[in-house]
Amino acid sequence: MGQTETRVPQRGLTFEDVWAALMENREQMKETERRFQETDRKISKLGSRIGQLIEHFAASNIIEKFRALDYHFTQISRNHTIEDEQGNFLAEIDLLLENGNCAMVVEVKSLLTRTDVKEHRKRLETLRRYADKRSDTRKFAGAVAAALMNKDARNFALTSGMYVVEQTGETVQIKAPETPCFW
Repeated sequence: MGQTETRVPQRGLTFEDVWAALMENREQMKETERRFQETDRKISKLGSRIGQLIEHFAASNIIEKFRALDYHFTQISRNHTIEDEQGNFLAEIDLLLENGNCAMVVEVKSLLTRTDVKEHRKRLETLRRYADKRSDTRKFAGAVAAALMNKDARNFALTSGMYVVEQTGETVQIKAPETPCFW
């Protein structure tokens, strides 16, 4: 004799089932977003620390190195912000070396690219316009510093008339362009 199977009809999903699943998914998404934001903050903080470390290495004996190239800077400042008379942001300078006649504007990067060099040239042009409006007749020279840079970015900076500051062990080395450019 054969056994008879009794089938229980499966009930379909109800609105309440779907809604509960959506609410659970929503809570999981909120938790995931919170974790992403926390990770983002940690990465940003780490990136900031790395940037500070690279700036520290670049600044460590940069005045003495430029003195060997016949620049006699008397002061150095970090993270110098330039604003116009209305308080609008114009530029940020990572390292600013100054004396009465000249200012060396140094852009510091962890990895230098051609785009960074182009942006630094624009920054120098902005600074020149700002200085002209204020009757500041100092010459502005440009330099780029980086923990890492490829040959293309280095050569582009040099042909753009900028000095190149590279980390070499415990100190920095400065390569001068054939024809320095002044803004």
